[in-house]
Amino acid sequence: MSRIATRIDTRSPVFEQNWAQSQTLLGTLRTRMAFATTGGAEKLRARHHERGKHLVRDRIDRLIDPGTAFLELSPLAAWGQYDNQVPAAGIVTGIGLVKSKHVVIIANDATVKGGSFFHETVKKHLRAQEIAEQNRMPCLYLVDCGGAYLPEQDRVFPDRDHFGNSFHRQCRMSAAGLPQISVVFGGCTAGGAYIPALSDQVIMVDGNARIHLGGPSIVKVAINEAVDGETLGGAAMHTRISGVSDHLVADEDQALALARTLIGETNFERKPAKVAPVLSPRYPASELGGVISADPKMPYDVREIIARTVDDSGFSEFKPEWGETVVCGTARIHGHMVGIIGNNGALLSQSALKAAHFITLCDQRNIPLLFLHNITGFMVGTVAEREGIAKNSAKMVYAQAVARVPKLSVIVGGSYGAGNYGMCGRGFRPNFLFAWPSAVLATMSADIASNVMLELR
Repeated sequence: MSRIATRIDTRSPVFEQNWAQSQTLLGTLRTRMAFATTGGAEKLRARHHERGKHLVRDRIDRLIDPGTAFLELSPLAAWGQYDNQVPAAGIVTGIGLVKSKHVVIIANDATVKGGSFFHETVKKHLRAQEIAEQNRMPCLYLVDCGGAYLPEQDRVFPDRDHFGNSFHRQCRMSAAGLPQISVVFGGCTAGGAYIPALSDQVIMVDGNARIHLGGPSIVKVAINEAVDGETLGGAAMHTRISGVSDHLVADEDQALALARTLIGETNFERKPAKVAPVLSPRYPASELGGVISADPKMPYDVREIIARTVDDSGFSEFKPEWGETVVCGTARIHGHMVGIIGNNGALLSQSALKAAHFITLCDQRNIPLLFLHNITGFMVGTVAEREGIAKNSAKMVYAQAVARVPKLSVIVGGSYGAGNYGMCGRGFRPNFLFAWPSAVLATMSADIASNVMLELR
């Protein structure tokens, strides 16, 4: 495998300009992340502690294996909506190691609107379950929720991809042998009660955890029965009488320790991959900020990104002298063999055919695919149409759509129009999709869109 030799001058004015722009974008991202990961207002967090409860991210820190990282997903969900009163959509999702096993963790944040489900909360919950099912990982639910946010019920409750779909997924995963374990720390009301009820095993914290389809106020209105929450759906009752809960624990630390034990006892193993020794890239990843152009119209060579991402900067390029506006090849990332497809301009017919061929080869050889998006779209115009761009680009779309290997998409720059489809955008269900601060997703660029609108007038 040959190594990529960089052509970037890290002391050039262009690099320094790109670097400065990237630091501005990163600063904005860090500010938003700090806000989103704080949770609810300070007084709500204080009240949470007064009840003997850990904050949601503290629970996760105590749950995962010491010294390991938690890959949080969609932390900026609901940003800029609801007057920014629903940080992270009131739910934390991600992947962590528990007893050396990869587990998807879905955890309600009760300091944000009582852990109620907004539209974005549901989307985030469902996406985490989709990742668990697609990648065959167990689910651990850290439950502390108030059910659907009633003013949003038209966007939360009735449709196929609303809250009910989470229970459908939960049933399907359990039937497929993917363990579903719930730890109930606080309220679990209405539809939310089905999260533990449909789990394979349930842990409840004495004194704080409650499960009921209808809370005391609803019971009073519906059947005129006066009952307190603990009697109606407390942890002791559900463990000793109803049997909804399997384990009763005294506090949250015991609950999290027991959850770790239960995951450790699952006889669930994923097929190990063939992994080579891990080597660092020959060029530091810290230089990536200077590689990405500050001007989105200015091109850059995607190989410079690959050189700072893959092990030892090694890259075995596929058809390097044909279809040059797409770069394809194999490399190792953290020891794992991957097939990489990266953009170096608009996709032409030759580029699309080359990418389709490479994707098919990787699928045949069971090599996961990594798509690096920086694409204005497929080429347009008389020449492109006569070369069959519609049919040839469709072949690339088809190849990645039917590929059975894991697919990861990283949007490093623009991802416009049908180019997004060819590069395995969200509509094609990549196993994971990540976006850099420089990412832009749109049907077309702003200047082209404005000109089209003027023409239509």
